[in-house]
Formats: sequence, C-alpha cells, structure tokens
Amino acid sequence: MIKSIKFKASDYEVRSIKHSIGKSFIIEHHYAKGCSNTQVYGHGLFKKGEEELLGVAMWLPPTRVACESVNREDWKKVLSLTRLAIHPTVPTNGASFLIAASIKLIKKDGRFKTLVTYADEGQNHKGMIYKATNWVYVGRTGPYVKWVNGEGKQTSAKATKNRTVAEMISLGMKRVGSYHKHKFVMHL
Repeated sequence: MIKSIKFKASDYEVRSIKHSIGKSFIIEHHYAKGCSNTQVYGHGLFKKGEEELLGVAMWLPPTRVACESVNREDWKKVLSLTRLAIHPTVPTNGASFLIAASIKLIKKDGRFKTLVTYADEGQNHKGMIYKATNWVYVGRTGPYVKWVNGEGKQTSAKATKNRTVAEMISLGMKRVGSYHKHKFVMHL
C-alpha cells in the first residue's frame, strides 16, 4: 500500500511574485490556460528555501458591478481572486495553505476590505476550497458563456472591453457552453 504524502505547512512558504512568473505557471497549470495582463497581487507557493514555484494565487479588482454586489459603500476596496493553480505534485491542503497565506499578506497591506472569488461549475468546481478557508457562499451567478480559442485558452467576452458574439467569433473564439459560477465573499 502506497502512503500519500501529507502537506506539512512548516515546509512551505508564500511569497510575492512577478506577474510574468505567475502567468507562465497559470498558462501551464490552470484550466483557463491564461490570465489577465496585470495583477494587484501575485503570490507564489514555494518549499522553504527553494525557488521552484509550486502554486499561484493571482488577485485583481473585479468589474464595478461585481464590486458593488459585495461592498456597495466601499466598492473600490474590493479584490477578486482571479486565478488559483497548484502544481500536481503538491499534497492535499497546499491550495488552502496558499489561499490563507495570500489573504494574510493582503490584510497586512491594508488596501482592501472585501474579497470575492468564484468556483466554475463548467469545471465541476463547487468551491470546497473556499468553504475550507472560511469564505462565505453567497449564491450562484450566471450562466456565462464560455469562449475558447483554437488552443483551448479561455477568453472572456468582457476581457479589456465588452464584446458581442460576432466580435468573439471574428477573433477566432468558439462558444463551448454556458455555465454558472458559485460566488464566495470574505470581508477583511
């Protein structure tokens, strides 16, 4: 019988990373195969004293509508966890460790009051990782159309500007379904 390796928090650390480093990891390890061109925070999971990136948490402000839906009075102080990816060799609980440490760094900085994130039903995600890290479930959103390019990279119709169906098709995007997302909030 093979024993599974257990995650030992004392063996890991979370550090700020450059966007380019996080983006390369996201392209390789996240189902969307891409991410935004900027970030407010990018945090990486590492074995203590080592340089190999094992996970990424990437944060950006969401749309104003999304911000106001979770903090109407202080909507400019809302931040969204836009990408979370963990290397397949990281033991269970590595993702929750990364999220918790990332949130701790954001709290320490003090610029944001509310966090929001989503679990994509199109990937059969239910948000268990967010429940495990004390986010509050606030319901389902959508459904939203999922668009991918020829390489399977996911692109939002709202990326950089709102695009019509015709514009998405002219960009070479293919509609691959419509999916709901589970929405989670955390007030800092």
